[in-house]
Amino acid sequence: MSFEKYQKRRLRLSSLSVVISIALILFLLGILGLLVLQSKNISNNFKEKFEINIFLNNKAKKKDIAKLQRTLEGKEYTKSVTYISKIDAYNTYLKDVGEDFMEELDENPLKNGFNLYLKAAYFDLDKIQEIEEKLFENKFIDDIFYSKATVSNLSELVKKTSFWLLSFSGLLGLIAIVLINSYLRLSVYAKRFTIKTMQMVGATKGFIRKPFLFKSIKLGMYGALLAILILIGILLYFNKQYADLELLKNKTSLGILFLGILSLGILISVLSTYFATKRFLKLKTDELYY
Repeated sequence: MSFEKYQKRRLRLSSLSVVISIALILFLLGILGLLVLQSKNISNNFKEKFEINIFLNNKAKKKDIAKLQRTLEGKEYTKSVTYISKIDAYNTYLKDVGEDFMEELDENPLKNGFNLYLKAAYFDLDKIQEIEEKLFENKFIDDIFYSKATVSNLSELVKKTSFWLLSFSGLLGLIAIVLINSYLRLSVYAKRFTIKTMQMVGATKGFIRKPFLFKSIKLGMYGALLAILILIGILLYFNKQYADLELLKNKTSLGILFLGILSLGILISVLSTYFATKRFLKLKTDELYY
């Protein structure tokens, strides 16, 4: 292998390593960005699966039950509502537990009722208690059950998770800038003698810097596109596995995230290369060996 071919091969491998390095860093940053974007979507999904059980007394007539269902379905806080008869409740219990308590009883002690699911915006203990008070104005409602501890704990968990995700995003963003800058500085460092030679034969700083900047744009773009492709693959996989989370629902936010990754990859690459070449252009010949 000739020395020229060896140099070209070495240059290609160096460029490839920079692209992969940039892609990995931006991929990690993109994963965190996805978590930040999807955290609200995921938390809303859990909130809207929270169940409030409304139990009716035996005095409730069919017309009362139908009227209450229409009323609940028309409320702004209702995501969905399902009527559960005492027979349905008995069959569900028999299927889940496997014990028939009716063998020792004369009648079904379970009650007709509704399973109410709220919209995420109303998943708040104070709001739920207000809804509860209003519902109790219906005299044929015997009891309302829901886990107050679950509401409090999940709301607190969402707040803490959002804070730490945003904090970690800022930290990882700073690390990404430092690492990409280091990789590109090393890439420019390897050509410091070429830079000095061009400078010695009269090339201007702008002329010397130009090919390095163009190359950094390509490397940053390739790294960002590779990171985006991996992120899209992961999103498609998890969206297929967990369709209820609707990970691809907010396409605008995803588009902004991918555009941000692409812009960040190019911007960091260009700035890093610019300042690296600026530094080596100022060095004296004897300083290139250190």
